[in-house]
Amino acid sequence: MASVFPSTVYVPHATETMKAAQWMGTRVIELNSVPKPTITDPGDAIIHITHCTICGSDLHLYEGELNDAMQKGDILGHEAIGFVEEVGSDVKKLAPGDRVIILPIIACGSCDYCQRQEYSLCDNTNPSREMERAYGHRVSGTFGYSHLTGGYAGDQAEYCRVPHADLTCVRAPPDVDARKLLGLADVTTTAWHGCELAEVGPGDIVGVWGCGPVGLSIQRLALLRGARKVYAMDKDPVRLRIAESFGMVAIDVAAHPETADFLLAIQPGGLDRGIEASGFRSSQKPAHAAMRAIGLEHDSSDTVAAIIKATRKGGSVALIGDFFFTTHDFPIGPMMEKALTVRGGQLAAQKSSTTPSCLTSSFKGNMTRHGFSHMKMTLRTS
Repeated sequence: MASVFPSTVYVPHATETMKAAQWMGTRVIELNSVPKPTITDPGDAIIHITHCTICGSDLHLYEGELNDAMQKGDILGHEAIGFVEEVGSDVKKLAPGDRVIILPIIACGSCDYCQRQEYSLCDNTNPSREMERAYGHRVSGTFGYSHLTGGYAGDQAEYCRVPHADLTCVRAPPDVDARKLLGLADVTTTAWHGCELAEVGPGDIVGVWGCGPVGLSIQRLALLRGARKVYAMDKDPVRLRIAESFGMVAIDVAAHPETADFLLAIQPGGLDRGIEASGFRSSQKPAHAAMRAIGLEHDSSDTVAAIIKATRKGGSVALIGDFFFTTHDFPIGPMMEKALTVRGGQLAAQKSSTTPSCLTSSFKGNMTRHGFSHMKMTLRTS
């Protein structure tokens, strides 16, 4: 029987090789030929990757933010789809030839966190003592994202070994466009998780900082969940135009650097739900660069401070951007005094990939009204 503690060791094939994107140092990624992975635990599957993509959070690795947790030659990537080539003896739900989405989060399915469907907090798939010392706990393992999250080889490669494959892979229809399936690996599920954290519901006024793929998806899903109005914040004019084309109220943060004050002026009472989907790189303030230079700050709280100010008393704030370290100037007083609920965390991918409990008739009606009637938004894991 497969252990709940999957091996994090890369066991190379004796003769077969593949191409893979390898981290070789700060801003140095190389496509090299490496040994193909093999079945290591009975719960594993080997997936032949057909499509993969780059996540914004990979910039932490590319820019050298996690160099102490990287090893030269680490294979990157945590967003991919492909076909099952081989399965271990304990894999029951998958068979060679199945088309699958590989979820970025590796979860055991057995620990207390997994039993509560808090898969990204899994106790058994990340052995990193460094993370435990820094955070007080270890979160789940993640493909291709440093040894702080388990040191698993990623899926920006021709093949990937997937632990706990029955839970980490989602079978996908063979006739769905690969680009749509690839979005379900991380982007759409992360966006859904952001809406869940913020508790976006009918009639809400929502503000989303960030108009990248995740931010735009959050905005559209907020409308699908019944939000009355969605504000979209970014500094990129092209992305703002895309947000507008989807029905959002676009705000250029470069033109309105005091974004919270501007929002409160045009939306009396403020936001019901504020969602951070831009991450630490969105900071506009010179103070952040200065504090980073002397090691006082790594992540910036500038957008978080704006969200807390712009969100109404008793509202909800969700942090879904790629924060990883510490920040210096956090507005703890306004957060407490305004009785805000602030939540964060990596996507609970296995939960987000199943049919949402709020997929009611009104939600389905919103799907049709907002142009999603042609898409299958959810896929069951069983």
